[in-house]
Amino acid sequence: MKKYIFIVLGLLLVVAKPSFSQDKTKSDTSAEQTTIPKEEKSVTHHSIVIDKKNINYTAIAGTINIKDKNDSVTASINYFAYILDDVKDPSQRPISFAYNGGPGSSSIWLHMGALGPKVVETTDAGYTPPPPYKTIDNAYSIIDKTDLVLIDPVGTGFSNAVGKKKNEDFWGVDADIQSISQFIKQYVSDNNRWNSPKFLIGESYGTTRSAGIVDYLQRNDNMAFNGVVLISTALDIESIFDLPGNERTFPFFLPTFTAVSWYHHLLPNQPKELQPLLDEARKFALGEYTVALMKGNDLSDSERNIIAEKLHNFTGLSTEYIMKSDLRIEESKYTQELLREHNEVVGRYDARFLGPVFDPLSEKAEYDPQEAAMFSAFTAAFLEYIHQELKFGMGKTYHIFGDISDWKWDHKEPIQGGQQLVVNTGVDLANAMIYNPNLKVLVLQGYYDLATPFLATEYTISHLKMDKKFQSNISIKYYEAGHMMYLHKPAHEKMKNDMDEFIDECYQK
Repeated sequence: MKKYIFIVLGLLLVVAKPSFSQDKTKSDTSAEQTTIPKEEKSVTHHSIVIDKKNINYTAIAGTINIKDKNDSVTASINYFAYILDDVKDPSQRPISFAYNGGPGSSSIWLHMGALGPKVVETTDAGYTPPPPYKTIDNAYSIIDKTDLVLIDPVGTGFSNAVGKKKNEDFWGVDADIQSISQFIKQYVSDNNRWNSPKFLIGESYGTTRSAGIVDYLQRNDNMAFNGVVLISTALDIESIFDLPGNERTFPFFLPTFTAVSWYHHLLPNQPKELQPLLDEARKFALGEYTVALMKGNDLSDSERNIIAEKLHNFTGLSTEYIMKSDLRIEESKYTQELLREHNEVVGRYDARFLGPVFDPLSEKAEYDPQEAAMFSAFTAAFLEYIHQELKFGMGKTYHIFGDISDWKWDHKEPIQGGQQLVVNTGVDLANAMIYNPNLKVLVLQGYYDLATPFLATEYTISHLKMDKKFQSNISIKYYEAGHMMYLHKPAHEKMKNDMDEFIDECYQK
């Protein structure tokens, strides 16, 4: 199962993990305590123009030592904070905590692609040329609306376990939720922000994390939140991974296949408008297609032929291929098959991206062209930025990805106490919205995202275990882009406007 799940963020880099003696002698305990680092902080001052207004802000790059319930330090977590200058009353100023996903990713993508004051210029839906790369002011940063704290979980960035803990101790759904919750609580206390309006912003697995954190902090630490932003949602992991015996994913992916094939002009009857086509694809996916899959081997030959022909019309794949696939089209096979005759593979995170194939005869895609197209640019620009402008991290290794191959995917439901074998923190989000009826949720979803397809997101949101009246507190915004919709400039501008409106809605002065 794990080999499927770890496709979420692609290749993960190995993180060197500290080793500690298992001998529990008094001298060893003393030696362990010496490994606890001092908290670090680099403070610099900057300005930026957003929406024709000059914004003066302070950037803080640093670390916070989090503690367990016995006040023992367990980890050093690094962060990057952007705080508006000359605010008379911080309690009236919103603050947002943001992170990416993976699990095992640092916050570099939201930091330098979407939310922070600087972004790296990349080629939209194409390969960004080799260095030198260009970093520019982010006209769509949210720091004019909210103070921003970007967090790197344990094993990523400069964050590591300390004392008696190891990085592996934090590599699991529940341990991750608790450690990031501890960081947020510590940061809020250290900076006197308990009374500030609060938001969580997570992308991909970061949405899994956010749903757990908002419930954990509200019920365990009495820290209420105003809003949660879910970017490319992955609350119910089984809804987006075609694990053996899991039939749900095939209908959920179909409308995204339709959108991608439409974008590349590969549909048999290519319509001019995307939206009416997606409405038809949704209806077919949750209707005839789902019923056909549920019949299994009881599906008649005539029914099978009808479904195969309709899948051909919605995907552009040949009926022969669809029949050989037993009507079940896997994402990694679709990205390889769609443009096979052109020797091109389709991007997973953003299917607008195309790349040459390694092996034209391969059954599945062997890499993601979107990653190849822009990961190097992000890495180089980010490291130069934090070293040169933020004056932080020189001489240390920043881990863009962490080696979390032993991630624990089970999750204990917070109220009912049931043990989920594969996490679905939609349960946690529903609990949080019931516990805090004023909590609002903004969902941002790309049409060309083959990692977290939009129909799976719609299904998850409509199946939260809570009274229907709470649904009005959830809104979904769509973008003609991929998983990282902010890489597409028009989508980034729309994302900025959508988030600004959401923050205003959640926080009325």
